[in-house]
Amino acid sequence: MINAAKCLTSSKFVRNVAIVATGTAGAQAITMAFAPIITRLYGPEAFGVFGIYTAILAVLTPLSALSYPTAIVLPKRDADAMKLVRLSIGVALGMTLLAALILLLFKDSIVSAFNLHAVDSFILLLPLAMLFSAAMGVMNQWIIRKKQFKIKAKVAVLQALWINLAKAGIGFFTPIAAVLVFIATAGSALHALMLWANIRKNPEAGMSKSDVDSIEDEASITSLAWRHRDFAYYRTPQVVLNAASKSLPVLMLASFFGPAPAGFYALGKLVLGIPTTLIGQSVAAVFYPRINEAVLNGESPYKLLIKATAALAVVGVLPFATVIAFGPWLFSFVFGQEWYTAGVYAQWLALWSYFGFINRPSVGAIPVLSLQGFFLAYEIMSIGIRAGSLFLGFLMFESALIAVALFSLSSAGLNLFLIIATFVAAKRYKD
Repeated sequence: MINAAKCLTSSKFVRNVAIVATGTAGAQAITMAFAPIITRLYGPEAFGVFGIYTAILAVLTPLSALSYPTAIVLPKRDADAMKLVRLSIGVALGMTLLAALILLLFKDSIVSAFNLHAVDSFILLLPLAMLFSAAMGVMNQWIIRKKQFKIKAKVAVLQALWINLAKAGIGFFTPIAAVLVFIATAGSALHALMLWANIRKNPEAGMSKSDVDSIEDEASITSLAWRHRDFAYYRTPQVVLNAASKSLPVLMLASFFGPAPAGFYALGKLVLGIPTTLIGQSVAAVFYPRINEAVLNGESPYKLLIKATAALAVVGVLPFATVIAFGPWLFSFVFGQEWYTAGVYAQWLALWSYFGFINRPSVGAIPVLSLQGFFLAYEIMSIGIRAGSLFLGFLMFESALIAVALFSLSSAGLNLFLIIATFVAAKRYKD
């Protein structure tokens, strides 16, 4: 055991995960410290409106840069990666203008068609939020490429502090949904700016001199866009479908039962996202460049995938099992009695969240193993199954709780299927 502990502490991969996790832990600790104040200030209806807005934004964000930021990690040379940065920003600007034009021309029709009256006042903010999210994604991927995880950790903490101070401070005087929406939109811009400022002042986060000198000699932006077209063709619709399937409960709860049940769901999902954000995404951020490096060097991606997934499976048991056992009581105690129903929802959501937590290495391995087409097909199947489970709960049982339960069970099964399929692909890739 001593030798195993020494191996773990000496592992660069583990150290990098710890750095990212530490920053994320600080950010989550700040968020949770403010949560009892913020939930008591704003209430379920304000959270419901905010949840609807963020659900729509989650669907639109992958379209903002057509997933090209995710490809920034892959090129061997920084010169090509920097051109992908430029490509991503250019695409984001174009898509933002297109989205703004569509919303200006057809806003009322879109609101009526999708029953989005609760967020009618905030619809025109979406293109700006898309641009800020794309910029944040570009900066994050460059940080991951350069393995400057300390920057990522520091910025996560600072951003969480400023955002939550703003929510609580303004909420004492004006506790309305608009405050949550505007702060969230500005938060992405703040996050991107802080990452950019840290990249500029850190020499190790920039391009090497040889790559700066040779940037005009490498592949053109057009050729790189074509080389990584699978991100636009497969990854983008896959991420959009994934976001849509995850956003369905919020949008359908609001449509069938009003903003308050959507708020219960949104808070439950927020709390259960903490382990995934804290550990799962930290592992994924480090695992993605690591498995890419392994494949380039002829190592076995299968062994790396097994180890990372098994570790997350063990780590995730305690937090998710605790919510399953004590969810309603915990939510009532921490957030206030009016959030009891959110705890009941969370008991079911915890099952889905656990399998979503342990599938982070599999999702990170997909672009490296060239499984983008498979992932798109998986998401098409996934959204059909998830939507069907929701409609069954809403229309047949007329129960928001049963709909959430069926949705969670089907989502857990889908995540397990994805993990197994990725294992099989990684094993074959090795052979």
